[in-house]
Amino acid sequence: MKVLVTGVGGQLGHDVINELHKRGHSAVGSDIAPVYQGAQDGSAVTALPYVALDITDAAAVKRVIGEVHPDAVIHCAAWTAVDLAEDEENRETVYAINVRGTRNIAEVCKTLDCRMLYLSTDYVFDGQGQTPWHPDCKDYAPLSVYGKSKLEGELAVSELLTKYFIVRIAWVFGLNGKNFVKTMLNVGKKFDTVRVVCDQIGTPTYTVDLSRLLVDMVESEKYGYYHATNEGGYISWYDFTCEIFRQAGYTTNVVPVTTAEYGLSKAKRPFNSRLDKSKLVEAGFAPLPDWRDALSRYLTEIKE
Repeated sequence: MKVLVTGVGGQLGHDVINELHKRGHSAVGSDIAPVYQGAQDGSAVTALPYVALDITDAAAVKRVIGEVHPDAVIHCAAWTAVDLAEDEENRETVYAINVRGTRNIAEVCKTLDCRMLYLSTDYVFDGQGQTPWHPDCKDYAPLSVYGKSKLEGELAVSELLTKYFIVRIAWVFGLNGKNFVKTMLNVGKKFDTVRVVCDQIGTPTYTVDLSRLLVDMVESEKYGYYHATNEGGYISWYDFTCEIFRQAGYTTNVVPVTTAEYGLSKAKRPFNSRLDKSKLVEAGFAPLPDWRDALSRYLTEIKE
């Protein structure tokens, strides 16, 4: 199977293309950079075919994907800077990438009759209540520019295609790029005490585990909406931080605070990021491992 992966310069795309390679698929990576540099920490990465692609350029998308002629596209590229998306000067770019870029890809996938997997987010919901969000729930009410743009990307895919997977994820961490775990490790080294919100609830997602699931999906024809995070129950960012420090051997004091007490954020964050993942098992996909185990493996990976 030939698969084109967008956004290979990011956390998830990096792991997805390497997972495809491990399984013997013909994997082609793309991103906006002229040349793929591999992991941002400089670690070795398997040399794989790469093509520079600006997904906001419809003509370029048509040409590049047409030349690759993949059986599937795993669309990881996105604007993910949630707070910066709120700035007026960035909004056009956010929508160009997350909406029009996604639509450009979906239109070519429709022409080529190939599968498309689109990565989305819990931010498409309003984040209220305590009931886990079901993947087929249509009660959309995004609170932020980022959430609205990702929802419009979802709708572009579902309206244009029948052979699609829309996979919502949350609290992502991986080797390539910035994430909450790396931030907390850096903060925990510098300060004796850190304040972390305790009223936003969800579950972390390790990109290595997620990439295996995404490849499982595109190898199948079990199309539709899915939610995917690691197992291990629902926790707060405070709980996650405590476990990060425990596993890392830090003695840093963690103080729980409410979102209102913490302040700072430009974008509204969902309080309820609980995602119902039962549909994965119903469709025959293996659930992701416990997030504590995932964190342990990740901490080992970034030390090497």
